[in-house]
Amino acid sequence: MTDDRSPDSCCAPERGSDGEPDRSENVDRSVGAPGGTGIGPTRRLEGGPFRMGTDEDVGFEGDGEGPAREVVVDPVEVEIHAVTNAEFYRFVDDTGYTTDAERYGWSFVFEPFRPEGAPVVGSAGGAEWWTGVEGACWHRPEGPGSSVVDRLDHPVVHVSWNDAVAYCEWAGARLPTEAEWEYAARGGLEGRQFPWGDELEPGGNHRSNVWQGEFPTHDTGADGYVGTAPVDAFEPNGYGLYNVVGNVWEWCADAFDPDYHERTASSNPIGTDGEARSMRGGSYLCHESWCNRYRLAARSKNTPDSSTGNIGFRCILEG
Repeated sequence: MTDDRSPDSCCAPERGSDGEPDRSENVDRSVGAPGGTGIGPTRRLEGGPFRMGTDEDVGFEGDGEGPAREVVVDPVEVEIHAVTNAEFYRFVDDTGYTTDAERYGWSFVFEPFRPEGAPVVGSAGGAEWWTGVEGACWHRPEGPGSSVVDRLDHPVVHVSWNDAVAYCEWAGARLPTEAEWEYAARGGLEGRQFPWGDELEPGGNHRSNVWQGEFPTHDTGADGYVGTAPVDAFEPNGYGLYNVVGNVWEWCADAFDPDYHERTASSNPIGTDGEARSMRGGSYLCHESWCNRYRLAARSKNTPDSSTGNIGFRCILEG
């Protein structure tokens, strides 16, 4: 599909070259008592062959969603939901880890969420609704004065690919490959756009946390949420996994390659070409009028040190 949208910046903008990060150790990480214990509950999936990608002309040409093909993945244990703020707090409390957003001193915030007077570092080209906010990070998701104390069961955001990998290493886990992610997200339902079928809101029922209304000026919150939702909101897919589409983008292990389907193996494929890293699932900002990447076959990318208010991750364990 060819149109005038800005596919690379609309979903989750890249950090770009704004100077060296601030590596000060004087970072306030106090968010209250932890509520998680490392990696959350998992589901063991048996693996095997499945049909990955799509032949439908519904996405951005440069994303490389197809052609659809049969691939095979090994058994894995997949976390049933994205890593929460509470779980990430435990990691930081245990290790003293400093995220990329904290080291740089800023992260991208959806402009309507930016508190009045919050200091601005810059904006994302082609996507005026993203603003670099000084002090925004995982425990201050909208910048100074904001907190995750009342969102401990929401997915952690403002985490880079580097941060996600560090958490996984601490938890004895790893990020899923794109193939593992899509196999798990489909929940056994192949050839469909969503984990429940081809209609975004079957029978008028909201099945995911995405944008309703006119993007980017007004989200009606008809699905019950404006911004992130708890990680176990909405019904799980056929494998018992929550929010595999919508809510937050999820980092994958792969380097992003637009020719992924034509250049990777058919057994346990993983993208190794390119500096950017793959993301899957879409987020609460996805809307059909601009970015319809909340579909199961949809792909996007970002640099490994980038962070925004709509990117998170979930872990997997070897099966």
